[in-house]
Amino acid sequence: MLDKNPVATESVAADQLKSLIERIERLEEEKAAIAGDIKEVYAEAKANGFDTKAMRKIVAIRKKDFAERQEEEAILDLYMQALGMA
Repeated sequence: MLDKNPVATESVAADQLKSLIERIERLEEEKAAIAGDIKEVYAEAKANGFDTKAMRKIVAIRKKDFAERQEEEAILDLYMQALGMA
């Protein structure tokens, strides 16, 4: 069955698309603002003598669950041993 009013359907789809795009744009702006805030915190940490590279690593590690961390550490240890680094 064909839509009897394709203009109305196109208009609704266009309105929905516009709404979705505008939401994405607002979220991108918020993301940029948050990224700026995070950058400022790292700058503050560095100014206070903290190693920001180590802090970033800790943040990444804390995002992972315990089992995932253990598996990664085991593989890393295995590779380091294979290369004579352990």
